[in-house]
Amino acid sequence: MISRAAPFALPVAFLLALLFVTAGAQEHRGQETELVVPATRTVQQTPQSLDLTVGKSIVLDSFLPMERVAVGLGGFAEVTAVGPSQVLVSGKTPGETTLIIWQEDGTKLYYDLAVRPSRFLANNRIEVADRQIKEELPGQNVSLSLEDDTLFLRGRVKDVTSAERAFSIASTLGKTVNLLYVDVPPPEAQILLKVKFASVDRNFSTQLGVNLFSTGAANSIGSASTGQFNPPSIPHVATGTNSATATLSDALNLFLFRPDLNLGATIKLLESRGLLEVLAEPNVLAQNGKEASFLAGGEFPFPVVQGSGGGATAVTIQFREFGVRLNFVPTITPRGSISLRVQPEVSALDFSHGLTVSGFAVPAVTVRRLNTSVELSEGQSFAIGGLLDNRVTDSFEKVPFIGDLPVIGKFFQSRSRNKENTELLVIVTPELVRPIPQGIPPPQLNYPLPFLEPNTPGDLRTTAKENLSSASPGAVPIETLLRTMQAEVGPPVQPLGAPMVTPPAAPKK
Repeated sequence: MISRAAPFALPVAFLLALLFVTAGAQEHRGQETELVVPATRTVQQTPQSLDLTVGKSIVLDSFLPMERVAVGLGGFAEVTAVGPSQVLVSGKTPGETTLIIWQEDGTKLYYDLAVRPSRFLANNRIEVADRQIKEELPGQNVSLSLEDDTLFLRGRVKDVTSAERAFSIASTLGKTVNLLYVDVPPPEAQILLKVKFASVDRNFSTQLGVNLFSTGAANSIGSASTGQFNPPSIPHVATGTNSATATLSDALNLFLFRPDLNLGATIKLLESRGLLEVLAEPNVLAQNGKEASFLAGGEFPFPVVQGSGGGATAVTIQFREFGVRLNFVPTITPRGSISLRVQPEVSALDFSHGLTVSGFAVPAVTVRRLNTSVELSEGQSFAIGGLLDNRVTDSFEKVPFIGDLPVIGKFFQSRSRNKENTELLVIVTPELVRPIPQGIPPPQLNYPLPFLEPNTPGDLRTTAKENLSSASPGAVPIETLLRTMQAEVGPPVQPLGAPMVTPPAAPKK
């Protein structure tokens, strides 16, 4: 059976389906419009900072597809597009530049790109240098830090040698600033040099000679001499005179004269012995590596002729030193021994070989000098100077033929014989010494006679120990320590025999 409502229900269902499809289509069309039409975006005004390291890369993402990318200086960084909205930025060399990205909607993205140097190689080299420093200086606090292109060396070492070694290793990396602190070193070792000068001079001389002269014996006037010793002088005698007068400049040792015979003789018969002993034992104290000097003697004046502008000459007086002198420089070696550069000298005035200048008697100077370097342990001794000098001088003169006669010939002969024997010995002995502790009385001389009682009782010195600070800092900068060590070195010692130069006086203001 067929219902009468069917023709009416079919059109209604068709209309409902059509309305549903239209509504779905309108809803779908509205969603597409929202995706296609982008939201309004503003142009970027403030650039963003972007840091990058040489040899590394980063990826930048954009909300919209990119149309163009540009780098201010391409030598610092390189930009590669890896997608519509992604770029790859790689660092090439250290520097700063600008990165600009144009998006599809016309907006721009600005970046301040800073490419930093890679610290991989620098850190690797610093690690190598730091390892070398720790191997060379075990137990010492030394660190290295690199800032820009400058290496800073910091820490604390025990001595200057360690600081110099650490600085040498760090300097292989480039420019290095030394900021090390050095422990204040203990006082330098004091070296006492004991020197003994022993000199013995002996001489022996014999002289024998005869001078004969006649003032009128047998109606003859004259003299007979070998010429070695001064004979008497007889002046010119007038003709017809049977007598003369003899003048003696040197009577020698014996003088004989017979007035009745007008015959005389001067005899040189002398034997002499001389002995000179010199013993000096100077003890000189010096620091390690510092020069010390000792002089026991004096200064003698001697004239010096100086020319002037007008052609005239002027005589000035200068002074030279003589006596027993010692110059030495001790150095403690790494082996613990003591190396000595020593120069002992013994000099004396010699008037027998002097001269006279403008009325001034200038003596000569006999010098025995030694300059050498030795190395020995503490307490050992060296005889660094031994001089043995033996001299014999024999002078024999005679009158020919007569001097060869058996007995009478002795009166026509003269002989002078001198023997000299000189011995010099210099012995050095170094020792390491320490100061006398506080509270222990220092050694005193044994005075044969006591002195008067002092007028002022008590000790004339400041005893307030709080005014003196004995505490020393644990460490100081290395440049401060080097400057102090250089200031402790005094002026060089003037060599013996050099003229004493007086410094010019300060000008008056």
